[in-house]
Amino acid sequence: MLDTFASKKINSVKPVRSPFFYVGDKYKLMPQLKSLFPNNIDNYYDVFCGGGSASINVKANHYFLNDIDEKILGLHRWVQSNSQDIGSFIENMHKLIDNYGLSLSEKGTNHKIEELKGEYKKTYFSKYNKKAYLRLRNDYNADQSRTDLLYLLLIYGFNHMIRFNKQGKFNLPVGNVDWNRNVTESLNNYAGWYNSSEVTMSTGKDFEQFVKGQQITVSDFLYFDPPYLITFSDYNKLWNKKQESRLYRLLDALDSRGIRWGLSNMARHKGRNNDLLLQWSKKYKIFDINSNYISRFDNTVKKDSKEVYVTNG
Repeated sequence: MLDTFASKKINSVKPVRSPFFYVGDKYKLMPQLKSLFPNNIDNYYDVFCGGGSASINVKANHYFLNDIDEKILGLHRWVQSNSQDIGSFIENMHKLIDNYGLSLSEKGTNHKIEELKGEYKKTYFSKYNKKAYLRLRNDYNADQSRTDLLYLLLIYGFNHMIRFNKQGKFNLPVGNVDWNRNVTESLNNYAGWYNSSEVTMSTGKDFEQFVKGQQITVSDFLYFDPPYLITFSDYNKLWNKKQESRLYRLLDALDSRGIRWGLSNMARHKGRNNDLLLQWSKKYKIFDINSNYISRFDNTVKKDSKEVYVTNG
């Protein structure tokens, strides 16, 4: 049975956005999701953390963040290691941006970009930044220990994604974006959250391996935001029905122990139903989430998509 989300009280506090702007980020959905999370959480486990928006918007005594993507975990650790002096960190990043000749709209109007706006109404940043971005990308691929360069690629790349080819080279093209006030604000907010919280990062583990390695109690809460089985994204390529079924078995096992959890997933998308989800979730509480899902391929709202939140709470 599908519960009506409108009957739930939604927290009106503006959510905090992660500085990683990650694909699948739950930033805009957090007011809805938080109203469905438990009120009191001791340890909060963000099992598929991605950019971390689902962690930085939740109140808990301790946060455990996991993701199988070691690159995104490395970005988290890198910002965390600089959080005590985030102002100097941002200044250094601005200097790096200037060195590459990338645009920096946070610092004001760039007359060349204003000229490009007249000719390229939707791609003026990409026109301006393309050469500098390609040099940045080449430098990172020559030395992938440079997490600062990877972060700039995330900020200036297409749709704020992280993508590598079969040879292990970062291969995303330039995007129509740049470093603006939102980036600085998100870094400051993340640093504030990290400095005032107890946070433990995993070492890039499979979701089941991560969960089974924790000492979880009934006062804890686990949030699962896995790749969606029936949508089309680069980070979904390693996810299939076998993985989906393995996740459901894990959730059932946690439920049998009285462990609280919540799961975000897509029940319907572009004429396809997630039949595994629809059948399995009948024994739990299901809430309709107003997600206004937008595809990165055509940037139009998918009105036939239905995102849901399933919980045993």
